[in-house]
Amino acid sequence: MKIIICLLLSFILVSCDSKEGAAQSSEKLTIIKQDGTKHEFEIELALTPVQQQQGLMNRTNMAENKGMLFFFGPEAPRSFWMKNTLIPLDMIFIKKDGTILNIHHSAIPNDLTSIKSAGPVSAVLEINGGLAKKYQIMDGDKVSHVLFGN
Repeated sequence: MKIIICLLLSFILVSCDSKEGAAQSSEKLTIIKQDGTKHEFEIELALTPVQQQQGLMNRTNMAENKGMLFFFGPEAPRSFWMKNTLIPLDMIFIKKDGTILNIHHSAIPNDLTSIKSAGPVSAVLEINGGLAKKYQIMDGDKVSHVLFGN
């Protein structure tokens, strides 16, 4: 069922893509800390290869409660870089059940160094650099969104 939902979302977003391939959808995502505290973000989805390649490139700012979720489906080791990304980002690597595997804090704008997940993940959430520490988001916390089936 989750695969059908993911494929349907991908089809809708592909058919709605702009020429630049920017993510079109804005949705709510909640991070639930192990103590029950919740932090809600309004996210864009990056589901297609074009959207995932573009990501948050060339943006000069992003509101504190915003972010982008790169959803790949099957778990695999993932790596990102900051080419043409102008704002520092926290990269939150997420398992298919929504569990945060690891966090890379405050990735440096325009840095070409590969930032890798600590193991197989199905998604990466990018939020403004420093927010994971500010909100005390940690490995083992849960991400709630329909794509994780929770």
